[in-house]
Amino acid sequence: MTTNGGDAVKVVPVRHVGRWIGAVVMVVLAVMLLHTLLFTSRFTWSIVFHYFGTSEIIQGVVKTLELTVLAMIIGIALGVAIAIMRLSPNRLLSAPAWAYTWFFRGTPVYVQLLFWFNIAALFPQLSIGIPFVHAAFLRFNAGNFFTPFNAAFIGLGLNEAAYMSEIARSGLISVDEGQIEAASSLGMRRSQTLRLVVLPQAMRVIIPPTGNEVISMLKTTSLASAISVIETLGAAQNIYAANYEVMPLLITASLWYLVVTTVLSIGQFYLERHFAKGAHRTPPPTPIARLKADVRGIAGKFRTRRGVVAEVVA
Repeated sequence: MTTNGGDAVKVVPVRHVGRWIGAVVMVVLAVMLLHTLLFTSRFTWSIVFHYFGTSEIIQGVVKTLELTVLAMIIGIALGVAIAIMRLSPNRLLSAPAWAYTWFFRGTPVYVQLLFWFNIAALFPQLSIGIPFVHAAFLRFNAGNFFTPFNAAFIGLGLNEAAYMSEIARSGLISVDEGQIEAASSLGMRRSQTLRLVVLPQAMRVIIPPTGNEVISMLKTTSLASAISVIETLGAAQNIYAANYEVMPLLITASLWYLVVTTVLSIGQFYLERHFAKGAHRTPPPTPIARLKADVRGIAGKFRTRRGVVAEVVA
């Protein structure tokens, strides 16, 4: 490189010493972790892989997925309704919605699961009808209805609704008021404005934390083992209660949680990418595209340095 005066200027690349030190430390830690996992006999990987695909564990994983899906359906549907109620100017709607969120966020989900599992001790018979006149349209036995599985997904779903209501509310209030005013000026009803204008834009804010809640719910279902639901952790506990191989079975359950969480994370990424199309001129690159870009970048740097070395030798 030369200046206007013709003098040669040597270009020196910036040296990122801190990055190289951090990279070396991370490589050393990764090698240490890999060595510990592979060469520590106490992990007994043979037992882990033996039970990884057994029918008991697979059935537990299926039960975990069922609990997650049902709880999130209840949580999302009820959460959106509570969020709309919270934003209502009518105190008879907003106050109960606030009280619901306050109660379910303020008590541990483990306690709530135990409560629904033992609800028959408080209400042996449950009925739906007109209050104060003893006119019941539907009556059923609480002990028969609130089985361990039903108590688990109902308890998890009602708890999740409190958190989803705050996520939905934050997404709804993120939409600019001008959008609502413009829809109103066009003669759209409030329900049409909410469905056609507000919700599509709010989804960009709602989707990322909702994806996190789905992954969190997947792991929270492990608490259902406390009320005799045989999900992933419950299946592992039943097996190691018989063979006393506690750590290998816990590792097996953890690996299944990691597998399902990874699949959900990939789905969350592409869902976020889909709803980001209207907000970004170019959607964020996929993990495969990022990997290809990194490989091309490393290859380009290698070719550049090799060319510089060849030029110096020549």
